[in-house]
Amino acid sequence: MQVITFAKGNEQHLKDCRDALCRSALGERYFSSPGSAEDAILEGIRRENLYAAFIGEECVGFTYIIPKGAFHSFPYLHLLVVKEEYRNRGIGKALLDYSENIAYEMADRLFLVVADYNPGAKRFYERNGYQQLGEIPNLYRPGVTEYMMAKDLKK
Repeated sequence: MQVITFAKGNEQHLKDCRDALCRSALGERYFSSPGSAEDAILEGIRRENLYAAFIGEECVGFTYIIPKGAFHSFPYLHLLVVKEEYRNRGIGKALLDYSENIAYEMADRLFLVVADYNPGAKRFYERNGYQQLGEIPNLYRPGVTEYMMAKDLKK
């Protein structure tokens, strides 16, 4: 069994995190302009809200939580990304659990949005207790509907 460890992200993790994001459906759609993925990751690092996942010494994914990013009251899971070659190995679930533990210290709910073009991610969140609260058409990109989801962390 693989041991997954976590640490606050820092600039040493930038390349691995950027590569993971750019090679994801999310990255291809929302972070395709030069420097945008790196800017988003650096923002999380500077705000000290980005956490990297490791197997051994290798950074295999990350999560970025904005503490009061939902309605200025609740934590918002801004990004959760696993390197392509490590997907379907439990790392996403470990990152989500880690994110929820951090969010639990802040509030009783964790919010996120997931795009309609990524049904696998939506199913992943639903399997892990997230409920769809609504749909927001054209939130970030014309023609893309985002599903707002949340989980009650105190249950």
